[in-house]
Amino acid sequence: MSVYGAAAEETMRARRFLKDWAGEGFLNEAQYQRLEQETVSGLRTTNIFLRIVLFFFTLVIVGSAAGLFFAPFLLRPSQQATALLFVVFAAVCYAGAEGVVSQARLYRFGIEEAFAVSSVGFLCAGIGVALLSNGNSPKPEATGFLISAAGAILSLWIWHRFGLPYAFLGAMIFVIFLPAYWTSSHSAQHVIVAAFYAVGLAAVAAARSSHRFDYLDDAYSLVEALLWLGVYLAINLQLSSLDLLPRLWSGTAASAEFSRPFFWITWVLTWCLPPIALTRGVRRKDRFVIAVGAVIAVLTLVTNKPYLGWPRHTWDPMLLGIVLSAVALFIRRWLARGPGGVRHGFTAERNSGRFKQWMDAGATVIGLAAPQAIAPTPQPASPDHGFGGGDSGGGGASSDY
Repeated sequence: MSVYGAAAEETMRARRFLKDWAGEGFLNEAQYQRLEQETVSGLRTTNIFLRIVLFFFTLVIVGSAAGLFFAPFLLRPSQQATALLFVVFAAVCYAGAEGVVSQARLYRFGIEEAFAVSSVGFLCAGIGVALLSNGNSPKPEATGFLISAAGAILSLWIWHRFGLPYAFLGAMIFVIFLPAYWTSSHSAQHVIVAAFYAVGLAAVAAARSSHRFDYLDDAYSLVEALLWLGVYLAINLQLSSLDLLPRLWSGTAASAEFSRPFFWITWVLTWCLPPIALTRGVRRKDRFVIAVGAVIAVLTLVTNKPYLGWPRHTWDPMLLGIVLSAVALFIRRWLARGPGGVRHGFTAERNSGRFKQWMDAGATVIGLAAPQAIAPTPQPASPDHGFGGGDSGGGGASSDY
């Protein structure tokens, strides 16, 4: 059950809808003020920028506090004591996350998120140190498996408790490392990871059927999109290799690492999954699933040549861009020609205010991360050359004049 409660989650969802509707002009100022007063929430939230700052600032505080605790009290702690302290820190951090939510009523504030993330890190560190202490640990494979399993379970619990989507993504990342401790077969590892994600996808799809119009549907939407993407990445052998970029550019296939039947089955699946995901998203009018379906469709086109062993050409990205632009233009015009610019509940009109805010935030982050892409570096001025080269001149003029 969510730490915030269903009523509080529904209220926050209603307030997000109010901001979207007001931003699109569907509500005037008086209507917005009246509806806002009817959806007052006791939870405290903030904007995305301050949320990120508070998240990293709290991480720094937690890490510094843990380091300062070791320095004065345990100058040379044993590995058992270190492992125990890491587990204690994990429990304290998780209790801190629960405490700031219950006492300060923080909601997506960054502080409680940092506490929850820190609890996962401390727990994994504690398990690793405990199993490797005194040289009497089990095999390294067992140690790595327990760390990955504990991280996945706690991340899933944090997602269930606090509703943080990146906690679910963290659990998916931990799952990737589990099959390596069970089998050395690369084919089996891909199948196991894909099976984990497929089971989760089936469970989420079943759970969404009873939450079609409440706040849980929004959470399940993003999780389902992540699982679709995870299944695809697990079966696309060209995307799950460490030498991804050289392989995609050179066009070499990964068939040497896998049996031919398995290799070509995954190739067929890379073409089958995108239409299935797109159909699922269109039927439910799910923005995230549709977006993931479009992304994996593009990835299928990008990795098709490496799968088949065909050579890549410098004009391939240009042709792909032309095809995608043509498809986008066709869909936009097809939707715009519908009655009122709507076909089957879809429209080509601009995004809602909430998604425009995310686009603005993304543009800001990209601008801060890569300012050269937006404002090119000014070129150094060329040296000032005179009219040198001539030897003639009157009045004592030199050749550099």
